[in-house]
Formats: sequence, structure tokens, C-alpha cells
Amino acid sequence: MTERIALYAGSFDPLTNGHLDVLKASLAVADTIYAAIGIHPGKKPLFSFEERVDLIETAAKAEFGSDGARIKVVDFDGLVIDAARKHGASIMIRGLRDGTDLDYEMQMAGMNETMAPELQTVFLPASPSVRTITATLVRQIASMGGDIRPFVPAAVAGALTAKFAK
Repeated sequence: MTERIALYAGSFDPLTNGHLDVLKASLAVADTIYAAIGIHPGKKPLFSFEERVDLIETAAKAEFGSDGARIKVVDFDGLVIDAARKHGASIMIRGLRDGTDLDYEMQMAGMNETMAPELQTVFLPASPSVRTITATLVRQIASMGGDIRPFVPAAVAGALTAKFAK
């Protein structure tokens, strides 16, 4: 049987419980999942690439136990289809929170299919408990001293608190 390899791309700045929800569902779809962190030279993320790798790996181990080892963290700075090809993925995972996400993701899936017909986009709906979570809102709440623990894994909550305590 051929190994099923998936790529789940995002900024993961920071990793949220919504991202973890999609990663959990991804583990049922693929044998190996590449959590691909997009690197954009013009953007200054809150967490460095290395910090995001550590947070994703720590949260995956805590949340999924030994299955967390099936999630590999990589970076990419070009087209997501090129990152998928580089890592041997045949599946591109996309999480959906609502209809707005679906409209946007359908456009992206169509463009990606034209450029890379060998890749299959798989949409995974977020669980109701995490549908409202966005990394942007988490950063804003944390920057104002709010309690972000309901929205992010424990390691991320600690890292955010430390980041904004400076």
C-alpha cells in the first residue's frame, strides 16, 4: 500500500486549537502530514520559524501522543503546490470554519488543480468548538492581556504570555 502523504499549509502564528483540530482530522486521512509554515519575506511574524516548529511539535506530542510523530514541520516560501510536490504529498489539507472559508478555498483548490492536477485538495470542517478561533484574534487578545487559554494549546499560551510580558 502506498503511503498517503498530506500537506497542511499555514502561518501557524500562533498554532491554535483550530489548527490542532484540523491536524487531528488529517491523521485519519493521511499517514504523514507535513505542517508547512509559509515564510513571507515581507511579513514579520510574532513567532520565529524555529519557535513555531517547537510549538507545533510540542502540541502535537501532547495532543496526539505517538501519532504526533506522524506530523512533520517544514517551511516553504513559494507556491504551496511546489511544497507539496517537494515532500511527496498527493493530498493538500484545508480547514474550513465557515462559508466564507469555503468560497475562498474553493477558488484556491481550482487554481491549484489547474497547476497541479495530481494533488487532491481535502477540506476538513472545523469542529463547532473551534470555528471562531483565528490566530489574528488570539494575537490581539494576548497583546491586551486577555486569557487565550481556551483558544490555544498550553505550550502556546505560555509562549504568548511570555512574548507579551516583555
